[in-house]
Amino acid sequence: MYDYIKKQDAEVFAALLGEEERERDGLELIPSENYVSRAVREASGSILTNKYAEGYPGKRYYGGQGFTDAVEVLAVERAKKLFNCKFANVQPHAGAPANIATYFALMEPGDTIMGMDLSHGGHLTHGHPVTYITKIFNFVRYKMKDIETGEIDYDEMLATAKREKPKVIMAGFSAYPRELNYEKFVEIGREVGAVVIADVAHIAGLIAGRAAKNPFDAGFDVMLTTTHKTLRGPRGGMVLVRESEELAKKIDKTIFPGFQGGPLMHQIAAKAVCFGEALHPNFQVYAAHIVKNARAMAEVFKRENIRMITGGTDNHLILADIYGSLGIGGQEAQDILDTIGITLNKNMIADDTRKPMDPSGIRFGTPAITTRGMKEKECARVAELMLEALKAKDDAEKKKAIRAEIKELCTAFPIPESFV
Repeated sequence: MYDYIKKQDAEVFAALLGEEERERDGLELIPSENYVSRAVREASGSILTNKYAEGYPGKRYYGGQGFTDAVEVLAVERAKKLFNCKFANVQPHAGAPANIATYFALMEPGDTIMGMDLSHGGHLTHGHPVTYITKIFNFVRYKMKDIETGEIDYDEMLATAKREKPKVIMAGFSAYPRELNYEKFVEIGREVGAVVIADVAHIAGLIAGRAAKNPFDAGFDVMLTTTHKTLRGPRGGMVLVRESEELAKKIDKTIFPGFQGGPLMHQIAAKAVCFGEALHPNFQVYAAHIVKNARAMAEVFKRENIRMITGGTDNHLILADIYGSLGIGGQEAQDILDTIGITLNKNMIADDTRKPMDPSGIRFGTPAITTRGMKEKECARVAELMLEALKAKDDAEKKKAIRAEIKELCTAFPIPESFV
């Protein structure tokens, strides 16, 4: 492994070996991260990195496109089958470019978009003031009505939509542990004449694996997603259109040539491999266990009286108010858990009074440890170890013992190289 890098670049080689060791001997609980198969890694590092393929299959600007066309068509057809839609664009380099290109395809500068407030679980690209896109479009936001249950205030959403007349209504999140009422979004969107879009970057794998509802079944027009996270593929983005050829053509034209240059064909090949894996029947078993495992962890936190935003989870992630429950800030909790071999991320909670770089919450989830083959019993134990470590944050011997148990779990559940 890495034979040529080892000969040519010792510093990069050392970093790669360090990361392999970190992933092998620790538990990855960041809900937006996962492990890919060796097949996906091979495609991502393949010969296709050499090839420019500006344009779309059959309509490229450069010659020599027979194999690039074959790979991209495969990725598109598999994506359409996975998500039950008529059109797919697999060229976006990442999730944010997919989102932003779609905005430009459907709106003019100054038009209004409605999205979930970041502090209530939304995503930066859905209109947080720190992002540049807010200088171009007008964003209005919706929130939860009840933080303890996660219920969205759909009545307020409708009132805001009638008042602000958004061209686009976004459903989607980065730190929301419940399922959205997709029918309500479509109902509101139809009433005000808005295109209804679901950003499913975090739960795409759950949708593909039939462990979460598909927004297209409720009548959504467009879905935006990344291809990593729960989908367990390479880093990249994708835009899916349920049935409107007009919308699909607008989005295609905006992605290329409007927003991006040449697609990353090695990543598109890796997407095709990933989608093939997700079409395998065992992927549905995997997706179901992601949710079961997350609920098993949530039960431990509930039993130990740790406050969770929305009171639990319906998907792959948990957002816990660790400062309100244990008096430990999110940054400190993240650092403590790093020392015992558990990686997660600090996270703002709804209406957080603390700063973003040291918020009240921690966000964690089960996609990666489920990939390792862990079930409810092991995931519950991981949750117990997390809380034991946080409560014993100044006890070096206790944390050393916990670290040893984490290593034992990692040995018992190694990262698999193949999923099919």
